[in-house]
Amino acid sequence: MIERAWRVGIIGVTGAVGRTMARCLAETDLRIQALRGFASERSVGLRLALSGSWGREIVVEPLELDRLKGLDLVLLSAGASISRAWVPRIVELGVWAVDNSSAFRLDPNVPLVVPEVNAATLPERRGAVANPNCSTIQMVVVLAPLAQRFGLRRVHVATYQSVSGRGQKGITALTAEREGRAPEGDVFPHPIERNVIPQCDDFLPDGFTREEEKMILESRRILGLPGLLIHPTCVRVPVEVGHGEAVHVELVQAATRDELAACLAAAPGVRVEDAPARAEYPTPRRIAGTNDVWVGRIRQDRCDPRVAEFWIVADNLRKGAAWNAVQIACLLQAREFGDAKLPAPA
Repeated sequence: MIERAWRVGIIGVTGAVGRTMARCLAETDLRIQALRGFASERSVGLRLALSGSWGREIVVEPLELDRLKGLDLVLLSAGASISRAWVPRIVELGVWAVDNSSAFRLDPNVPLVVPEVNAATLPERRGAVANPNCSTIQMVVVLAPLAQRFGLRRVHVATYQSVSGRGQKGITALTAEREGRAPEGDVFPHPIERNVIPQCDDFLPDGFTREEEKMILESRRILGLPGLLIHPTCVRVPVEVGHGEAVHVELVQAATRDELAACLAAAPGVRVEDAPARAEYPTPRRIAGTNDVWVGRIRQDRCDPRVAEFWIVADNLRKGAAWNAVQIACLLQAREFGDAKLPAPA
């Protein structure tokens, strides 16, 4: 038995994010005595091969309250309806609940956390913590140091979001189309292979999508800038993993390209790759499997020196979901054990 270690559970462990959570746990120094996985009835009994001090595999269990008793931490990635039903029960058991769904992101009583940006908002006592939307996470990691150094007035962003943003079913649908088969279910509103779809979620009455609304409201909350003007257009592209974002930021103070690059290079969780003459900039295919937020194509706008323009890429299953949740877990445990530090990307 490992002394001063946690018993950890993952709800939704068989999904794309849930499996990635298990892999990310093994990449940190989070002290785990046991790891257990929970999923729907059709997955119960499935054996998942893992690596970590807690064992080589886990057997998927049914989601039942008695099975959650005695855990210290539960990571959830099974959708908003499951989270709404189970997070309050988990918290009542005295267990940390780090939720990857949209259920509690705008709840004023539940902190919405990106560790590099607002770790100070984490609660002192065991309770719930919300994991932000994938496209929001990678953008605010980059915006935060710019806001601190130069000030922010306005943000325009166009996203290029991979199919895994829809979970395993998104990857399966793209694979089916590439193989000439009709995908099961209505995963995307149009065929995704050899296509670009300017819709990543349901439409709202004003013509925006819920994904675009998430980027506005969540970013304001995380950055602590409730009046920040944010103009998003969210687009789905036929890429398995990795979200790209073309961002145009109006700063309070003008900044040169070198000043922008230096500011971002010094920011936690950010990796700058920007050598235009050698066509060096991040792409989803190359950065898949990493935990940083990558930035390239950094430039000062030709028409307005207060406008900065750049390209952001991150693995949406990792930093956009699983890794961010595991970072939160590491900080929560470190606080309880008295040795807090932010885990570095692998």
